[in-house]
Amino acid sequence: MRYRGTALLTAIIMLAGGGSLATAGPWRADEGNTRGWDLMTPQERIEHQARVRGFTDYQACRTYQLQHHQEMAERAKQRGLSLPTSGRDICDHLKPRPAPD
Repeated sequence: MRYRGTALLTAIIMLAGGGSLATAGPWRADEGNTRGWDLMTPQERIEHQARVRGFTDYQACRTYQLQHHQEMAERAKQRGLSLPTSGRDICDHLKPRPAPD
């Protein structure tokens, strides 16, 4: 009986918005946000995610992003595939922002 009450309380908290905490955390690469995901090995995916998470400088991040896109485009071309040409800038959060007044 006690377990059922705890489970019910947990479900209520999750429905009330506490479940959004589960999605908080570091950025995760996946097929929906990584150009060439299907063209990378599992190890390359892990390395890519770790590298992207480690950037602290916008220009270094952007240089890597463009290099990665070029490499994935070449792999796609070799296999007769095409990649999306647009997506979000994963480095945007590193751009210098004006100081608040």
